[in-house]
Amino acid sequence: MGEPTVLKAHKDGVLQLTLNRPGRLNAFTGAMLAELRSALETGAADPACRVVVLTGAGRAFSAGQDLSEGVPDAASLLEGAYNPLIKLISTMPKPVVAAVNGIAAGAGANLALAADLVYAARSASFLEAFARIGLIPMPAAPGSCRASLARRGRAGLPCWPSPCRQKKPKPGA
Repeated sequence: MGEPTVLKAHKDGVLQLTLNRPGRLNAFTGAMLAELRSALETGAADPACRVVVLTGAGRAFSAGQDLSEGVPDAASLLEGAYNPLIKLISTMPKPVVAAVNGIAAGAGANLALAADLVYAARSASFLEAFARIGLIPMPAAPGSCRASLARRGRAGLPCWPSPCRQKKPKPGA
């Protein structure tokens, strides 16, 4: 058996889950999705766990789905793997913090944005990835970071401290 694709560290009430495929920018495989879901379910049920921190090994949080496994049936992959994972994160009974380093694209960005709090390094990149490759984020789950940002935006409030705040267009541009 190879190295685990999700590293788990539990200390002082903090469960840190690290996506561990740095050579592939932590792109998701079926095995990695199953490992992550299992680790999150274990953390949710563990009374010693008070907070979950999600991060990525190496220079990326996650580049999304690993297409080298073959082109997946997108509908069944979303229904069977990603939607339940995003719902699990957004409804966890404990706070989930996404510590984003580098790129968070596609499913990786959705995973990060489902967290209660997103802590982004200067190297973090979210929406730029969507613009470059034409992806659209999944709808926000009620109570998620993204839903909170959407509410603030509709109310005309700044999204600060959101790391995914876009630059406002210059007047007359």
